[in-house]
Amino acid sequence: MDFESFTLLAATDDLGVEPAARADADGLELRMDFSDEPLAQLDAYDGDLPILVTNRPTWEGGEAADTAGRLDALETALEHDAVTAVDLELAALAGAGDHDAGRVADAARDRGASVVVSTHNFESTPDRDNIVSRLERACAHGDVGKMASTAQSPDDVLAMLGATREMTARGEQVATMCMGAAGRHSRAVAPVYGSRIGYAPVDPADATAPGQYDLATLRTLVGQLQSDT
Repeated sequence: MDFESFTLLAATDDLGVEPAARADADGLELRMDFSDEPLAQLDAYDGDLPILVTNRPTWEGGEAADTAGRLDALETALEHDAVTAVDLELAALAGAGDHDAGRVADAARDRGASVVVSTHNFESTPDRDNIVSRLERACAHGDVGKMASTAQSPDDVLAMLGATREMTARGEQVATMCMGAAGRHSRAVAPVYGSRIGYAPVDPADATAPGQYDLATLRTLVGQLQSDT
């Protein structure tokens, strides 16, 4: 996955959904922190879709402990041919925690895998300049800078979309979305402004973030909006 164009990922903790995802997804996001025996799942994987691996720590909204083992698991996952991208937290790459996340980014680049660098705000959405600043830092560390924030109003979504457009116009690859009810439509609209990655569960009951559409719905919405631009 190079993310040079919009890429829709089926977000899951179970690689067994791959056959059901093929019709609408360009790849899978394996949430290792939500998954039972994720490395064993990767060992057994024989699907067609490429995989982005995420092992989110608790301090960034996930369930993985902030240990060296979290990063070890990501490095091991990158040894699988189907794993073509990894998600790392901006804070981890910028020095948060006691462990060197940079080694995982280096391992990914050694294997030709893409590095998505993510940052989240689960309480609110900052102003446009702040969003741009955070995306700049994320892009400096990886191939794609990703930001997800919680929208409280339509103005929050406008700030995120404006920042997305600004970064895209500079030639940067970014992935952006607003969480929550007020931001739900951003998941369909942000690709029009340049966002390169979308996330959706095959089954809406399996959503991993507030406001996610199911996979088939998001594919349809994005396709309709992009065809109109």
